Amino acid sequence: MRVLLASPRGFCAGVNMAIETLEVALAHYGRPVYVYHEIVHNKWVVERFRQKGAIFVDDLDQVPAGSNLLFSAHGVSPDVRRQAARGRLNAIDATCPLVMKVHREAVRFAGRGYTVVLIGHAGHDEVVGTMGEAPGAIVLVERPEDVDRLDPPDPEKMAFLAQTTLSVDDAAQIIARLRHRFPKIVGPPRADICYATQNRQHAVRQLAAEADMALVVGSPNSSNSLRLAEIARARCGRAYLIDGPSEIDPHWFSGQETVLVTAGASAPEDVVQEVVGWLRRRFAAAVEARVVREEDVHFLLPRPIREVAARYQGADRCQQGER
Repeated sequence: MRVLLASPRGFCAGVNMAIETLEVALAHYGRPVYVYHEIVHNKWVVERFRQKGAIFVDDLDQVPAGSNLLFSAHGVSPDVRRQAARGRLNAIDATCPLVMKVHREAVRFAGRGYTVVLIGHAGHDEVVGTMGEAPGAIVLVERPEDVDRLDPPDPEKMAFLAQTTLSVDDAAQIIARLRHRFPKIVGPPRADICYATQNRQHAVRQLAAEADMALVVGSPNSSNSLRLAEIARARCGRAYLIDGPSEIDPHWFSGQETVLVTAGASAPEDVVQEVVGWLRRRFAAAVEARVVREEDVHFLLPRPIREVAARYQGADRCQQGER
């Protein structure tokens, strides 16, 4: 067996920022720290934080007044922020900056009187938060045929935005349909689909041409992981979305395949390595690390957490100096 280990894969800058924010919050405030929705869409990350004292909630009524509350990487609506303020919660915002960019664009377009078409998946945390910025002005489109059913008050004053974790190809089809039906529609100055989503999809498109099948490490509620599996399946015929090695079926393999291994932006690297280790042990797989694009993106922690983290780092340096 030959394994092509794709890079980039796994955690993106937004996920790293959100995870570090929650780690510092737990270290500083102690348990519990409440988190509105899952910090990221990955069962391993969520369970590990649950064991450390994080409590994940889908309703702020579950959070006692005065508690520490963290908003997940997917962002929240203004209504949620207002509810947190009314509950006297110490809100820590770990929203990915690229998601916040889409929120700001929604507010800007809506404020100028545009009907905003949001391309995304109904019910996804990011979509719910974005639509909450201007609920009377935003309509959701999930597929190209949805465009034909749009009936805006002014067809000449339309704008579009996109969920950051979509398939680039799928979004392009919908945007093309929108431009055909509404020639004056405008979009954001820069594409909404995030750099990490695009890079991971590009790597899969390129490497899947050499593979007989693909294993995508990620949870089934992770939008970007699902898109990677779809793209891989379209390129090499077989692709499986797995949360870890326990979900691998040995009957998928003959032992002679070339297997592409990648991971969604919320999947931990140690789980990826467990999958690779399983293939090595079972099939004596030879692993080739294949770097398609380099990434060097980092996001700052939220300001209050950044100040706390700096104090911890300073204390650590002092202790190391004393030793």
